[in-house]
Amino acid sequence: MSVTVEQIAEAGVVGAGGAGFPTHVKLSATADTVVINAAECEPLLHKDKELLRNRTRQFVNGLQQAMQLVGASCGVVGIKKKYTETIEIVRSQLLKNMIVAPLDDAYPSGDEFILVYEAIGRVIPPGQIPLAVGAIVLNAETTFNIAAIADGVNVTEKWLTVAGDVRRPISLRVPIGAPLSACLAAAGGTTISNPRYVIGGAMMGYLESDLSKPVAKTTGGIIVLPDDHFIVRRKSWDWKKTARIGMAACDQCSYCTELCPRNLLGHPIEPHRAMRSIGFSLSRQSDVPGTQFCCECNLCSYCSCPEGLDPRGVCAENKKRILSNRQRWENPPFRENRAANMMRNRKTPTSRLMQKIGLSRFENHAPLHDELLEVPRVEILLRQHIGAACQPIVNVGDRVAVGQTIAKRPVADGKTALGADLHASIDGTVAAVTEISIVIDVA
Repeated sequence: MSVTVEQIAEAGVVGAGGAGFPTHVKLSATADTVVINAAECEPLLHKDKELLRNRTRQFVNGLQQAMQLVGASCGVVGIKKKYTETIEIVRSQLLKNMIVAPLDDAYPSGDEFILVYEAIGRVIPPGQIPLAVGAIVLNAETTFNIAAIADGVNVTEKWLTVAGDVRRPISLRVPIGAPLSACLAAAGGTTISNPRYVIGGAMMGYLESDLSKPVAKTTGGIIVLPDDHFIVRRKSWDWKKTARIGMAACDQCSYCTELCPRNLLGHPIEPHRAMRSIGFSLSRQSDVPGTQFCCECNLCSYCSCPEGLDPRGVCAENKKRILSNRQRWENPPFRENRAANMMRNRKTPTSRLMQKIGLSRFENHAPLHDELLEVPRVEILLRQHIGAACQPIVNVGDRVAVGQTIAKRPVADGKTALGADLHASIDGTVAAVTEISIVIDVA
């Protein structure tokens, strides 16, 4: 059975590994290649690899559906070459017009710009998207969710990894809206007395202190770290501290720029220039237009800078100000041959990165617990994607079943807003409907 882009929207499929861009919008385009992001470059995360190993046939079906929708003649699965067993399992199920692209174990191989270059040899111009070079990029879990639609299954589950200072690192299937605390408990709880929690990956995730918060469609992992860990301390910096230390200590060595992955592709992103800009005044920081092409991977801040400064933070602040002023850089300079000349010799090995940021002492595996985690209550956030928050179509006291639509994309002036519908992830009764979420108690 072939699925349609509208079915994908109604099923609630969004990007499972990033900001949650609605998948049906991507698949409304035309491209010659669909690239699957199974690089999973964030240290300690393993849920995509476990999904590929345990749901290979469904994954391949999802890739086939995506290729048919965009008219692609080739499907490319980007997986780290060190996962030889997983690669063999996937290759055994791929169709003739699908291949595996073995990737180096480097960070950030999962950035879609880096992935497209490594997998199919095309460089996406600065400020553009993969479609500019004829490609569509999908996360591995997103692809699996597309396949489920053919069986009439909406998006109600999330795959994620719990790792770090826990008793048993694990990859889980959980109902969307399950509390983070339940995921931590499934990993045996923490092994330390002063835990802090990074949601997502150690490099690009965020600190969360409230474990009652729910799992969303984009939640990829929970990393447990002690409160004095390097990652925790750095994610706790505010803008004033970032700027004050940068003004006092940056010596313009340019390592942040020379090892910047997007700069290596030829994009005009130069973190050292952003660092230079804060030397003038905190209140009158000059804009550095190249910062709008920063992917905020944190490699410059956590690994490249010998002074332990925060170039990413400066770039992000600069980018935010530029975008708020609508100062988009049209036709930015692009060094098209830089990737071929520089990328191979300046990649950052994941093992070196983990040593640098203090993660190498943790178990770097998280086998799948395949049974769906049972929870007594879920909180389904109304905004789990780029676009408008969904509007509830249920009321307190309503009985709902798994997969039932409970909130839909808003419609204004006959146009449906950007987004994806939401569904009950457990059988139960609607306990609360608020401006931000729908709470369901188990039946």
